[in-house]
Amino acid sequence: MAESIIKKPNNGMPANLADYQKCYTGFDWSHPSGPSLSGLPGGGVNICFEALDSHLDTPIADKLAIRWISKQDQVVDYSYRDLCEQTSRFASVLKDLGLEAGARVFSLAGRRPELYVAALGTLKAGCVFTPLFSAFGPEPIRSRMEIGEANILLTTRNLYRKKIKSWWHELPHLQAVLLIDGSTDDEPGCHDLPQLMQAADPQYPCVATRPEDMALLHFTSGTTGKPKGVVHVHQAVQYHKLSGYYALDLNESDIYWCTADPGWVTGTSYGIIAPLCLGVTMIIDEAEFEVERWYRLLQQQQVTVWYTAPTAIRMLMKAGAAIREQYDLSALRFIASVGEPLNPEAVSWGYSTFGIPFHDNWWQTETGGIMIANFASQTIKPGSMGQPLPGIQAAIVGRNECGQLDKLTSPMQIGELAIKPGWPSMFRNYLHQDEKYQHCFDGGWYLSGDLAMCDEDGYYWFIGRKDDLIKSSGHLIGPFEVESALMEHEAVAEVGVIGKPDPVVGEIVKAFIALKPNFEPSDELLRSLQGFARKRLGAAVAPKEIVFRNNLPKTRSGKIMRRLLKARELGLPEGDISTLESDEQ
Repeated sequence: MAESIIKKPNNGMPANLADYQKCYTGFDWSHPSGPSLSGLPGGGVNICFEALDSHLDTPIADKLAIRWISKQDQVVDYSYRDLCEQTSRFASVLKDLGLEAGARVFSLAGRRPELYVAALGTLKAGCVFTPLFSAFGPEPIRSRMEIGEANILLTTRNLYRKKIKSWWHELPHLQAVLLIDGSTDDEPGCHDLPQLMQAADPQYPCVATRPEDMALLHFTSGTTGKPKGVVHVHQAVQYHKLSGYYALDLNESDIYWCTADPGWVTGTSYGIIAPLCLGVTMIIDEAEFEVERWYRLLQQQQVTVWYTAPTAIRMLMKAGAAIREQYDLSALRFIASVGEPLNPEAVSWGYSTFGIPFHDNWWQTETGGIMIANFASQTIKPGSMGQPLPGIQAAIVGRNECGQLDKLTSPMQIGELAIKPGWPSMFRNYLHQDEKYQHCFDGGWYLSGDLAMCDEDGYYWFIGRKDDLIKSSGHLIGPFEVESALMEHEAVAEVGVIGKPDPVVGEIVKAFIALKPNFEPSDELLRSLQGFARKRLGAAVAPKEIVFRNNLPKTRSGKIMRRLLKARELGLPEGDISTLESDEQ
């Protein structure tokens, strides 16, 4: 734990959460402080209305909402009024295709304007939006669409031909594919989205959704079984707006860049919804990370608030200070990080490099919004996740001798991080997995599955996950999903997958493979397995390292012991191996 405490200057601007203790202790969800919702004119709540339509009769209406920058540096601007009309057209398209409120619209695309329009237009139509990460391979895409009972898929011609075309007609619920860049080749069920949009209604109104109507379906991987569909409702927008205001210190005057892809929950909650609800100007870059490009965009666009991931921060650190010194980044007043714990060195590096430190925060797909954060008005303890937001009751819990859940009150006790249920963006279910959902709650707490501790000042510190989930570049990867794909290769008898620490991306996926009797380890077979995995899973999920083993450690019930694989990989204590049946040695 870092001993130093950094006080963050806010470039002369007063912080939105000026008095943390006063706001936190006096907060009441029945009369919450901070920015409030407009609400639909006839009653109810709709995320798109809060993000766009509510601004139409205000000075924000003709303000720049989104500036999109293509890979080739083409710039396309959208005002709030422009976005409102475009989202109405998309909602109208869905209606014309026969979709009713509650239908599921999936997206598979990079950071293109049409994706952002579709996300909000889906919500305007009263339908459910589900973003998929475009780097996924065919199998992760298909499994999520099957579980989520997708009705419409929005994608590009290239992604469609590479990952979708051969199997989408087999999905019983999927009615149509909308191609962002048109040219359907007259294939039945495929539609040229630009043509549909041109003929659609630019004044299509928001559907009168209720606070508890399903709005967002995000998928998160598990250590066993299939991916889980995390259900969020329209009421979540109340917390998106509030947390963007308090945790990211967003104001109408800000130029804001959230680097997260919308396929990741951060890219939806804080890359679309929260900033638009607060009337800011968003920067969206289509291109992937590149050091000089990022610094150039920060300078050219005069970004004031920047929300990024530890992987990118570490890559910037690796590039050195000399590159940074070529750019004027004085407009920056608040920088934040999310996705995995930010090491103390990165916080301090931000302070020495930008004159302001990175503000780490903690939340999950299930929480729907930032739960714990380092605030603009508060001192920073490098390495800490920060303190709970107003309205959020957090605690470290453990089980007593009777197996009951107890709150651990002594400073720096390690236990499970828990949140008191009731905040607006709390997930409402795992789709079709009610029992698994109920297991997330015990003793009046939501159990996060993360181990942490709390110091004497109320700052929380991340320790590690209770399960085997792998976090790589901010993306959660379920080992079971990777193992299942590799098992389909003709040479594979058994496979175990772990996350191996990596200084740049946090963790890489490493696979241990036992071969069938008629196969022998070779460089050729290794290349075959790597190509097979990339084709099935996509580059973001496929193993970066594969090693061969004669046997894998298993319990007597036949379960491969990932924990033991990881302990041996990292030279850690093996712990209890009393249930071990076979070994890799």
